[in-house]
Amino acid sequence: MNRALILLRRRLVGSVFVLLVVIIGTFLLLELAPGDAVDAYIVSTGGDAGMIELLRHRWGLDQSELTRLAHYLWALLHLDLGQSVTFSRPIRDVILERLPTTLILMGSATALSFGLGSALGIYAGARPGSFRDRFLSVGSLALYAIPGFWFGLVLIVIFAVDLRWLPIGGIESIASTKTGLDRAADIASHLVLPVSALGFIYLALYLRMMRAGMAEAWRQDFVLAARARGISRRRIVLTHVARNALLPLVTMLGLQSAQMLGGSVVIESVFAVPGLGRLAQEAVAARDTPLLLGIILTSAVLVILINLLVDIAYALLDPRVGASEAGA
Repeated sequence: MNRALILLRRRLVGSVFVLLVVIIGTFLLLELAPGDAVDAYIVSTGGDAGMIELLRHRWGLDQSELTRLAHYLWALLHLDLGQSVTFSRPIRDVILERLPTTLILMGSATALSFGLGSALGIYAGARPGSFRDRFLSVGSLALYAIPGFWFGLVLIVIFAVDLRWLPIGGIESIASTKTGLDRAADIASHLVLPVSALGFIYLALYLRMMRAGMAEAWRQDFVLAARARGISRRRIVLTHVARNALLPLVTMLGLQSAQMLGGSVVIESVFAVPGLGRLAQEAVAARDTPLLLGIILTSAVLVILINLLVDIAYALLDPRVGASEAGA
């Protein structure tokens, strides 16, 4: 546990610099993009030169880039993300409304991809070179090659339009008065298709990694020794081979968190799920730079927290990692 705490402290110190780089880099990149929130507002509603000047002053766009960056960093020190131009509300409130939906979507998709992918990888790697091994390997490669948005549209056509088994999109029924377990069941039915579209793509990756890790573990000396002692194949697979092949998957779980968060932008748009991904799309369309900065900052914090948990889990699973960090 002490090794995990030392590792956590080192990672937290490094995370502060990562967030600072993300904030400054994102702010400068958005400033280099042509147009701003006033241009988007005038295009959609119209206005004269006087209104343009008034809006630029009201939203602080008449100040220099460095001045706005300094004001933004000072506000962040007070946990103030600013005001959304699009919603005319505090950005923190807007993000907190959408964040739970994205967390549910990401958590469910991660559990599906990691759990089922690992199980199928163990099933395939238990007998390398067999028919089931080759079938699952080819199937996972084909699944990984499918674009997420196309896979989501196919699921909608089959299960929502043709068969009418599941809702087309959204997070729950419109104007629903359901509460308790009925509401939870309604939300779950709406999440089946987006979670499947997001999770099955990464399921293929975990399956192939687990299968490859088990294929390598079968050639290790400790596995050969276990087979020589007459230990059953089932016990060898679960106790020795799968356990050692699981460690790279834990690392990949942290690395894939950023990609899954990025994939949620597409999936939420396809299924009209009101999460951070769709909010980011709305912020880009309205050139709402403060809101987009808040979304990116929140996403960066999520990815860093997930990787912190993965590092701690890896240090607990493999004591050599924590020992090396403690001695550094």
